[in-house]
Amino acid sequence: MDIKTKIFWLVIGLLLVSSFALTFYRYIIKKDYMIQAQMDCDPYTETCFVWKCDPASDVDGEKCTGDAENDIWYYKLIKRNASLIPDCDPTDENCEALACENNEPECHFILCDETNKEELGSEECTDPIKYSLENPMEEDAVCEEGDAECFNNAQDNAEGNDASSDEAEGEEESMTQTTQDVISSQVVPEDEANDKGDLPVVK
Repeated sequence: MDIKTKIFWLVIGLLLVSSFALTFYRYIIKKDYMIQAQMDCDPYTETCFVWKCDPASDVDGEKCTGDAENDIWYYKLIKRNASLIPDCDPTDENCEALACENNEPECHFILCDETNKEELGSEECTDPIKYSLENPMEEDAVCEEGDAECFNNAQDNAEGNDASSDEAEGEEESMTQTTQDVISSQVVPEDEANDKGDLPVVK
C-alpha cells in the first residue's frame, strides 16, 4: 500500500470519527434536536385531532371499551427542542415537559386542520362552536371519590359564596338601619308639634 492510499484512508477514518463525535455531542450530550409529541387538547376552545377506538380490534389500547372517555381522545401536537425539556415524568401534573415557555424559540403547537389531519392520524377535526353546542359544560361538576383537589376547590367556592352572601346581608342591614335613622331624624318632635297645634307628622 503506497503513501497516497494510506493518507486517503487516514482522512476517511478521521472524517468518520469526527462525524460520529459531533453527532454524539449534539444528540446525546447537548440534546439539540426537535421532538414531536401528542398531548391532551380542549375541544371546547381548540380544533383538535380525534382518535377513535377500533371496534374490530382486540389489541389493548385500540379496542373499544364502551366508555366514551377511553374510546375517544382529543389531542394536539407539540414540537419542542429536547434540550429545553425538563427531566421529569410527563404524566406528573407538576411536570411542564409538554408546555412552551414564554417566547421560547422552536416551540409551538400543531392544531388540526383540513391539510394535516390525515397525515397526523386523524379522520376529522373538532369545531369548538359545534362541540360546545352538542356537549354543554356542566355547571356543577361532581367530584370523584378520592379526588382531594376537586373537593378542596368545591369547598373554597362554597366558602366564597357564603362570604359574599354574608357581606350582602350586612350591606342590606346597614342600608335598612340608615333608612330608619333618616326617617327618625325627620320626625317632628311632639312638643314642637303641639306648640303649633299640629300632630306629629313624618315628612
